Parts: sequence; structure tokens; C-alpha cells
Amino acid sequence: MKNWLIAITLGLTQLLAAGNAWSHGDEAHQITMELKKQFEKPDSPLTVAPISLEGDYAVAGWAQGGRGGRAFLQRDKHQWFVAVCAGSGLTQPDVLQSIGMPGDAAHRLAKAVVAAEAKLGAQQSKLFDGFEGMIKIDPATGHHGHDAHNAHNAHGQHSGHMEHAPK
Repeated sequence: MKNWLIAITLGLTQLLAAGNAWSHGDEAHQITMELKKQFEKPDSPLTVAPISLEGDYAVAGWAQGGRGGRAFLQRDKHQWFVAVCAGSGLTQPDVLQSIGMPGDAAHRLAKAVVAAEAKLGAQQSKLFDGFEGMIKIDPATGHHGHDAHNAHNAHGQHSGHMEHAPK
């Protein structure tokens, strides 16, 4: 009987550990799917990587059609939403704080973004840095397709549900 309880306890411990690893992977999957839902087009696939998480905040690098940038996401209850699209600013703690993150968390997330991107190489970081400025996404309406990024690259022609975030 004692061996049976030990075996069950060990099995439950392994399931919980696997669940925690799956949960982190599930978060990354949800973030990827949210970005693809908003920006991917049939003729222009979107790649999303790396994704750095800090509590209810995340920064995801993205590339599409030779362009790239970073998305700042927040979790509301159990749903992730894109709050800001930007370039190098999303690697800086003060910028992350200015868009709503608490100070300590902003420092940890910025450090995690830089470390994750370092594994991809300087060329990939340069691609992400190529997104100029910062666009705030209205979470109530969101936006469909990659119009916001294309409009941004056309220097300021934004759809009605987007605005520049304050610097």
C-alpha cells in the first residue's frame, strides 16, 4: 500500500511539472495565434519568435515580408491582446514602464527580450529594430490584417482604431 501511494505521489508530481511546462508553451502558442489572427495574410505569412513572458505581459518579435518589429502584449483574464507595436523601444525598461508595466517587471521583461534575441543573432534584432516609432492598438476594437504595420511603414496613415502611443 505504501509503495502504491509513493507511485501515485510521484506520478502526480510529474504531471504537475509537465503541466507547468505545457502552460508556458501554451502561453506562447496563444500569443502566436493572436498575432497571426490579427496580422497574417494568406500570401504573407507571419513568423513570431522569440516570445518573452513576464506575468501578464509579453514581448514577441515578428517578421513578415522582409519587415519586422516587436509586439507588446497584455493578458486580460485568460486572453492575450496586442497593446503596442514598436521596434527597439520594447527592449527598454523605461519604455515598458511608460506603456503600463510595473518597474521591476519591466526590467525583467526587457532583460529577457534582449537575452532571447541574442540567441537569434544580431541580424534578427536589427530586423525587429527596423519598426520605427510606436503604435498603440486599441484592445476594444483590435485590427485585422497587417494594415497597421503597412500603414505605419507608409508614414502615419493609420486606421481609425489605432493611434500613436505617447513617448
